[in-house]
Amino acid sequence: METVTVERVIPAPVDEVFAWLTTTTHYTRSPLALRCRLTRHGEGAPYGVGAVRSHLWLIGWFRERITRYDPPYATEYVVERSWPPSRHELGRMTFTATDDGTHVRWTTRAEVRLPLLGAPLTRLLMRPVLTRTFGNILATAGAALGREGRAGPGVRSSRPT
Repeated sequence: METVTVERVIPAPVDEVFAWLTTTTHYTRSPLALRCRLTRHGEGAPYGVGAVRSHLWLIGWFRERITRYDPPYATEYVVERSWPPSRHELGRMTFTATDDGTHVRWTTRAEVRLPLLGAPLTRLLMRPVLTRTFGNILATAGAALGREGRAGPGVRSSRPT
């Protein structure tokens, strides 16, 4: 299991950044996201708790369910199904207002589900691809909100546990 964390400061108000990044149909503005759909509305908000969304990215297909929705501070999700097959424990975005805009921290914890090859594929392929994909979506959000997001504290990936 690998943890990938990507962070970025987007110079826009926290409520705007939260709204943009939790509306995943916006992700198709990134060249890495081919199709993103909301397939089931959540409780109290389209992307609220219980919402189901389907993503087709260059790296695969993912069906996700929202498990936490706390505007404009945090959202969490779990990947219920995917191709290539993966085990997913956590997806989380947190949003913190700063003097420079909004600090976004996107964390996921997952691994490729493949006997013997899963751990090395996760470490050598999935982690860098997810890091690039998340970073690209955050940069796209910065551009879409009318301002270029500047690199935050950086990209960090923890070792498997």
